[in-house]
Amino acid sequence: MGALNKWTHWEFWPPWAAYAPLVPYGVWLAAKHRSLTLFTAVNPGVFASGLVGESKSQILRHLSQAAEFIVVQGGLRAAEAFAARVCYPVVCKPDIGERGSNVAIVCNAAALHAYLKRAIGDVIVQRYVPGLEFGVSYCRYPGQARGCITSITEKRFPEVIGDGRRTIGELVQLDPRAALIADAYSKSCRRPMSDVPQVGERVPLVEIGSHCRGTLFLDGTYLKTEALEAAIDRAAKEHPEFYLGRFDLRATSVEDFQAGRFAILELNGVAGEATHVYDPKVSLLEAYRVIFRQWRAAFEIGALNRKQGAEPLSLRALCNLVLEGRTQDRDLGSMHHQDGRRTNEDDNRKTEELAVIPNRR
Repeated sequence: MGALNKWTHWEFWPPWAAYAPLVPYGVWLAAKHRSLTLFTAVNPGVFASGLVGESKSQILRHLSQAAEFIVVQGGLRAAEAFAARVCYPVVCKPDIGERGSNVAIVCNAAALHAYLKRAIGDVIVQRYVPGLEFGVSYCRYPGQARGCITSITEKRFPEVIGDGRRTIGELVQLDPRAALIADAYSKSCRRPMSDVPQVGERVPLVEIGSHCRGTLFLDGTYLKTEALEAAIDRAAKEHPEFYLGRFDLRATSVEDFQAGRFAILELNGVAGEATHVYDPKVSLLEAYRVIFRQWRAAFEIGALNRKQGAEPLSLRALCNLVLEGRTQDRDLGSMHHQDGRRTNEDDNRKTEELAVIPNRR
């Protein structure tokens, strides 16, 4: 019954089902512009325009409002020194990775050592930024003096409130939406689903702002202001030849966010979709309208950049990148899965090493 209910909520559809209608539209755009891969020229200053395989750290280095970070490859001393200087907790994530794969909030040196020991490839260790999290999509056509915000996503981190009687798992089942992704919460929650929280105790179910890990995405378009749009435009222009993508950022309050005072966690390229479409109130028809509009802009911007000398990836190169990306995702997923297989001893250790950050909303 749960699997059937998921199909009535399009936000939980597998990618192949959700994006199937995009295929004929993409073919039409490719025919119109005479290139199947023209969208890979939308951001000439980013590897593959940010479709797959781009380095997060190389992008962040261009942004003055990026949350402070370092890149390490098993370099424990440098990572420990950085974490001690900015103060724990810190956020660890692969420099090349997607959809929140293997992102963790690390609260002490022992946990940092354990994370780096398991890590595959370069790792970003970033200062943890408390506050509210948002996704902001941006678009600017070459030659335009100023770009615009096309989407704002307000991210909510679900939690349960204890009643002293029911387990965390039972409390999750009380919410119709949460019950559909209970498995995701059992993996992301730092406490066993069998725990019984005290009366009034708040237990965060997820701490990473990724939809596939259970974060609730809401349409935050109403939050747009002139000050915010100007700040996003300035930030986007700091990166050479960047025209289309999504900022993931945090601010201490809604007021600071609207005033353009925020810290940038990541900047995603052409693959950074407008995530407000995952709001449960957004219809499937409206979601497709937004997605189609974004890909139309990608092809149009790519065409303008091509006229200026930007070269789209060849179809063969693109296919190879996608296949390499899937292989890497499987490796990271395997690492995350192994990390998620718990015994009682593992649970006790993780409670000590990877403390849950309270929801500060």
